[in-house]
Amino acid sequence: MSDATQAALPKPIVAVTGASRGIGHAIVKEFHRTGWEVYTLARTPFSNVCPWAEGIVKHIEVDLADEASIDMACARLREKLGDRGLGALVNNAGISPKAAGGGRLSATETPVEVFKRVQMVNLVAPLRLCHNLLAPLKKSGGAIVNVTSIAGAQVHPFAGAAYAVSKAGLSALTRELAYELAESGVRVNAISPGEIATSILSPGTDELVRTEVPMKRLGSPNEVAEVVSFLCSSKASYVNGAEIPINGGQHL
Repeated sequence: MSDATQAALPKPIVAVTGASRGIGHAIVKEFHRTGWEVYTLARTPFSNVCPWAEGIVKHIEVDLADEASIDMACARLREKLGDRGLGALVNNAGISPKAAGGGRLSATETPVEVFKRVQMVNLVAPLRLCHNLLAPLKKSGGAIVNVTSIAGAQVHPFAGAAYAVSKAGLSALTRELAYELAESGVRVNAISPGEIATSILSPGTDELVRTEVPMKRLGSPNEVAEVVSFLCSSKASYVNGAEIPINGGQHL
């Protein structure tokens, strides 16, 4: 295929939630770098540190704790897509409330309303997005990637119980969707990050890395983003229902 022919092909389209910082921002930059058309969905306005000029018109504000807000955001995205399909949906957004002083919020200490809000944002919202965007995903034979966590599979010293439960649920949801949607051509996978170098690391992370991570270092957001990009690409065309740990061996 000539360069001119390649340039004339329409760009694949990806929608990424929680794209304003950290892992989400790295995911957005990686998709942009590899030639995707990127739509971002976040509760905050478009960030001026994002790397492309058209990003401001491809950003949709959404409150993932509110089903009506999710439905409206998806309607806006479908309107922007027109008759084009959606090549990928990355459910990256998540919240992890802390106890007073920033400590771990245990199950018995978590108010029920806080617990329900975490499940809504981290688990129900990804399902609602899938419901709303399934038609354009099927049209493109697209991919869904859910961002879970090592905390969904083992007790974590910093991640609270509500967060852990939501991520365990998202792992199960990934399997269910992968099974249900496989025949339609939509692949569903997950990544499970461990200790990643972002601005929201908890005090004590350095000691945790020293004692529990065999590679003895933090992961970078770019290392997470590259795996997400792979799972959404044709290189992963027979990968379905997988959950890939990105934690330097911490799960071992």
